Amino acid sequence: MSGTQTRVGAFAKEAPAAASAEVRKGPGRPPTRPKPFTPWLFLAPYLVLFSVFVIVPSVFGIWISMHEWDYTLPNKPFVGGENYGELFDPGSVNAGSFWSSMRATGIFTLFSVPLLLVLPLLVALLMNKQFPGRNFFRAVYFAPYVLGVAVVGLMWRYLLDNNIGLVNFYLGVFGLPADTAWTTSLPAAWVALVGVTVWWTLGFNSVIYLAALQDIPAELYEAADVDGANSWQKFRNVTLPGLRPILTFVTINTLIASANMFGQSYIITQGAPGRETRTAIYQIAETGLRNFQMGDAAAMSYMLTLFLMVISIAVFWFFREKKDKPIPAEVPVAADRPLESGAVR
Repeated sequence: MSGTQTRVGAFAKEAPAAASAEVRKGPGRPPTRPKPFTPWLFLAPYLVLFSVFVIVPSVFGIWISMHEWDYTLPNKPFVGGENYGELFDPGSVNAGSFWSSMRATGIFTLFSVPLLLVLPLLVALLMNKQFPGRNFFRAVYFAPYVLGVAVVGLMWRYLLDNNIGLVNFYLGVFGLPADTAWTTSLPAAWVALVGVTVWWTLGFNSVIYLAALQDIPAELYEAADVDGANSWQKFRNVTLPGLRPILTFVTINTLIASANMFGQSYIITQGAPGRETRTAIYQIAETGLRNFQMGDAAAMSYMLTLFLMVISIAVFWFFREKKDKPIPAEVPVAADRPLESGAVR
């Protein structure tokens, strides 16, 4: 019996020592290094979709732009850069209509982008405050964005109709001109297109601004209050610097969306009056799909892409992080330098 107790006691003494040694060594097998192809395996679905739906169509589009491409004919002769050259030839068929559509795109972008940058920010600043029914108003501002362009276009085409539209009816009720041709005259057509687009897409930018505002640390505003800053100073020195990355994204996204405007013009004004509101995408679609000139349409699309790339680079440069200039340090006076007369050490 004593021998059994001796063995049990020895085992009890050795067990903690073995356990501590096991802890020092670390339980289990050593960690394995990931295989070099493991990250690419996870990226594969995205890379496949990106290649099939972005890279391949882009390269194929460049190939089409270098051909006289009529998809109803078997022969598609290679013409090199002739389709691009015709866009700069005043005597060509497509040059005048293309640059007219680029002008229309520029007008729409010039008036819509500032409104879609400022108004959503004001709405976001208001929706970021605490007041009853805040979530309801957030949903109200965002609700139009969930509608498709066909729904928005058809609805506003009837609302803006010169004869039966409710817009002119209520303008007449308030004693304002009630015979405005919103879809067939200038500048009323541009007011209609810009106004409808701002009403439709304002909620999207507001939500992005609101998320960015909630991400700004509250301590910065508290420090500004301690320093005695007013509302404008807090907005200028705390809110705007905190929104810099989001402002870059919103500006680029809004510029691209405005430059690619098509549905509103196609449904509401149908390019009227004349061809004044026919945007670049409208002209590209008509040239390629209605006139069967896919080579010319592809060249137009890449010219528009080039302009958007230049504008995007300018926006990135404008919103870049500006480095503060270093403050020049005072030149120290050497200890062994002789003092000028009248100087006190």
